Amino acid sequence: MTGEQEVQDVSEESQAGQEAGPAARVTVVGVRFRRAGKIYYFKPDGIPLQPGDHVIVETARGIEFGTVVLAPREVLLEETVSPLKSVIRKATPEDCAKAEENRRRAREAFAICEQKIAEHGLPMKLIDVEFTFDVGKILFYFTAEGRVDFRELVKDLAAIFRTRIELRQIGVRDEAKLLGGLGPCGRELCCSTWLGDFEPVSIRMAKDQNLSLNPTKISGICGRLMCCLKYENPCYESCPVHPEEKHEAGEDEGEENAPGGKEQPEAP
Repeated sequence: MTGEQEVQDVSEESQAGQEAGPAARVTVVGVRFRRAGKIYYFKPDGIPLQPGDHVIVETARGIEFGTVVLAPREVLLEETVSPLKSVIRKATPEDCAKAEENRRRAREAFAICEQKIAEHGLPMKLIDVEFTFDVGKILFYFTAEGRVDFRELVKDLAAIFRTRIELRQIGVRDEAKLLGGLGPCGRELCCSTWLGDFEPVSIRMAKDQNLSLNPTKISGICGRLMCCLKYENPCYESCPVHPEEKHEAGEDEGEENAPGGKEQPEAP
């Protein structure tokens, strides 16, 4: 029985038993492949793992090197993506050395690709380069104003690296996430340090929080509305009525202690 068939069988058993008992659950660990990247679930299959451990897993892109960020836990089977893959092994020192070598090669590939982009005169900006762990594919992330015909560029890169080449166009928010930087608050960008997924942010959130609607004050370095507008929004939604600014407490609320109330004695 294949892993896919096994997961499908478990799903069918879960659907059949929804009325008879609780939904099926499965033990998983959360793995990231990039700093502040999306968290993916994998079955630990009895391998003792804890946050910070490096692991080798199979993904849709091939064999990958990742870091455990969520300790083993039970989740509903419906919360996972089928088929749920298993951790192949905890990374060995040799695996870690290979991952570091791939990062070094990615830096070299970045310089080569930039040179080729200039030679072809393509209107695109290279942002990042990533090797899969097994070097079965190299991904080049770039931004551009519109569509770019990069077929000749792909041919050149494939001839140089002799592996599969994928050029992936990304948006301005993903560009900020990959490059990092400082936000208007003076701290490192949330998206490049801990925010795994982008969530929709609307101008309505700024209005509800009585913030300035000046685009320069509520936009991040990516030019889009700041992700942090989302953080306090649930609180404002749960309390639709708020005290007015400069509200002074009345007599029943403790006028003597309110600004503009009775004069308070000076401290000795």
